[in-house]
Amino acid sequence: SITDTLHLLSQSKMMQCEPTAAVMPEFEAVRARTWAPGSWREFEATQMATYEDTETYEIVMAKLSKLPPLVQPSEVDLLTERLAAAARGECFIVQGGDCAERFIDCEADRLDVQLQLLVQMGAIMQSATGRPAVRIARIAGQYGKPRSKPTEVLPDIGEVYSFKGDNINGFDPSERKWDPKRLLDGYWHSAATLNYLRSLAMAEDSGKSMLGALDIDFLKPSERYAAWLSDVHGLKEMGGDARVFTAHEGMQLDLEQCFTREVGAKGFYNVSAHSVWIGDRTRQLLGGHVEFFRGIQNPIGCKVGPSMQPDELKQLVHILNPDKVQGKLMLITRYGVSKIEQHLPAHIKAVAEAGVPVVWQVDGVHGNTTTASNKLKTRALDDVIGECVKALHIHQEHGSVLAGIHLEITGQTSITECTGGCTGLSEDGLTANYETYCDPRLNYFQSIEAAFRMADALRRS
Repeated sequence: SITDTLHLLSQSKMMQCEPTAAVMPEFEAVRARTWAPGSWREFEATQMATYEDTETYEIVMAKLSKLPPLVQPSEVDLLTERLAAAARGECFIVQGGDCAERFIDCEADRLDVQLQLLVQMGAIMQSATGRPAVRIARIAGQYGKPRSKPTEVLPDIGEVYSFKGDNINGFDPSERKWDPKRLLDGYWHSAATLNYLRSLAMAEDSGKSMLGALDIDFLKPSERYAAWLSDVHGLKEMGGDARVFTAHEGMQLDLEQCFTREVGAKGFYNVSAHSVWIGDRTRQLLGGHVEFFRGIQNPIGCKVGPSMQPDELKQLVHILNPDKVQGKLMLITRYGVSKIEQHLPAHIKAVAEAGVPVVWQVDGVHGNTTTASNKLKTRALDDVIGECVKALHIHQEHGSVLAGIHLEITGQTSITECTGGCTGLSEDGLTANYETYCDPRLNYFQSIEAAFRMADALRRS
């Protein structure tokens, strides 16, 4: 069965080398290791796809290892500098994009509106704070997703592999086998996406053109409409470029290793994206993901949820940023609007005691996912913004800086996956155009409203 095959593959990997320093504090155990791009293979790495067709897999890995970089190390270093500035309160990060990109969405019209949305959201934040926006897109590589189980049982079909993103398998039940050739497809789609985004950003006054398209008539039901409209008149004159940095979750470590290249004396860079992050399911201190991430020069992120213990977080920040580099490590908190006050203060205190510089970001979506009456996963806009605003206030109360937000969003106006907002989308309306293969995204209208509401909170702070 599929389950038996997965078990045998997992056991084979674990037998290669077990961590020998489990009795030591985790930080000391990791510090005793020698890092290399492939040293993660000696430790357990959860959520990774494994392949029965080993011959094709090896061919794909060899090809990926020789393909050109998607980003340049100098761009990576620039993002680190911008993130350091955000941690000091001099910039504000707006990070967003699809939960999981789809190959079929690699087309001009969709990329146009996705970039335009981030530019507009960044301008709204900048208008409110007077601080430049750092725009980071979940794009050009966000093709893989962690799942709670490697397989699932479908009615009338039986046990199949879980959908783990287009990089791994197809959403249709007939395409669920994990296929290594899809990793190459992911590279070509990432390259095409990034090439198109760069061409848009190179257009003269590209930012001003995208801001000129901002129309907020849909926000008229809000009592804040008049003030927001005044902001729009001002920000349309801001101009500027439409540059975005790229980021994705670094889940499939063999893929990430293929794009980890040595750059002279500067060390190793993951040239598949400007930044990569570790998910809440793969942040084990002695695991393969933390091992890989600790050695690359990119700015990296790590999701921090309710299960993270303060002492665990202390060790994690030391492991991931041992040299205490400003702008190196983003902590992306994701608790849920009803839990953030219970957990964030203790995590802020733990990091302060550790003495390791971090960039605090709030993920307002992942802790606020619910199941609607029609069984669809959804999120309420009020909950999403509620957590972001609470994070801002808690950081202020504890003497730290909220450097940015991280949301799952789409530039499509017709998407109906999250509820609430001035357009009045209810659970009954979710079925109109529920498109996502994984988690629900704020549509264009909800995303712009979220930006204005967060900007109001920043203005008041």
